[in-house]
Amino acid sequence: MPVLDWLNKGEAVKTARHVPYRLLQGVKNLSYGDADTENMLIQGDNLEALKALLPLYAGKVKCIYIDPPYNTKSAFEHYDDNLEHSQWLCMMYPRLELLRELLSEDGSIWVSIDDNEAHYLKVMMDEVFGRKNFITSVIWRKNYSPKSSARHFSEDHDYIVVYAKDAERWIPNPMPRSEKQDKAYKNPDND
Repeated sequence: MPVLDWLNKGEAVKTARHVPYRLLQGVKNLSYGDADTENMLIQGDNLEALKALLPLYAGKVKCIYIDPPYNTKSAFEHYDDNLEHSQWLCMMYPRLELLRELLSEDGSIWVSIDDNEAHYLKVMMDEVFGRKNFITSVIWRKNYSPKSSARHFSEDHDYIVVYAKDAERWIPNPMPRSEKQDKAYKNPDND
């Protein structure tokens, strides 16, 4: 299987193993609701938070959705989305490894991304999750009108890359159709 290589990949591959385990500590004055639920809002470095969740949730998470930085070369109020390409890859790899450990055997991970890093992400996820566990790339439309300021093409979509921990065990859980949706379908020949 082809693998993606980049500057400092060796360090990125080792990063997940070397992140120290930390205990999660509740903060009473920031807590809300029933203390006996497993719901949490964790503030801090997400790599350290993922490692802290492993002893509690390894192999137990059915569905993970992440919306990582798209590496758009933009600066936002709360973070800079302008990493050098190999830095972005080094940031993503260990997080994907830890997320894989959190997934149950029939679990899946859904990752939002755009054209800037989508294809590199796909190859990296092939390596971390196994190419045979790739489910699909979902295209979601984000704009309904073309941008007249576009230099080349007016992009109107992003992607959600979907992998299963074990594609043989993963089964989608579709929402049942409503009566209103059923009425939109015609079956004149009863086939």
